[in-house]
Amino acid sequence: MSDENTPPQPPRTRRTAADRVRAALADLHQHRGQVLTHTEKAWASITFAGTRHSLTILFAGEDAVEAGEEFVADLPDHEFAILGQLVADAGVVEVEQRMAPKPRLVVQCELLLLEES
Repeated sequence: MSDENTPPQPPRTRRTAADRVRAALADLHQHRGQVLTHTEKAWASITFAGTRHSLTILFAGEDAVEAGEEFVADLPDHEFAILGQLVADAGVVEVEQRMAPKPRLVVQCELLLLEES
C-alpha cells in the first residue's frame, strides 16, 4: 500500500558478476584492500562460457599489508561462493611490496569464472 506522501523507492540495482567478484575478494582480504583496476573479458571453450577478471588491489599501511600477504597466500586455494558462477581458476600474477616511506603492497590477480547452468 503506497501513501501519496511517500517518495517512490529507487529501483534496486542488479549486482553483476564483476560486483560479486569484488565483494568476494573483499571478504577474502578482510576489506583491507582497495581495487585500483578491474577488467573483465569474455572467455569461452567448446564446453564452457565465462569471464576472465584481472584486478589490481592496493594494501596500504601495516595492517593492510599483513591482510594482503594473507590474501596472496589464500587466493589460489580459496573456495568461492559467487551466485551463478564457478571460479575455475584464481591466482596471483604479480606482487609489488614497499616498506618505505609507508608499508604498501600491490597485488595483481586473475580469476576465471564459468557460468553455472
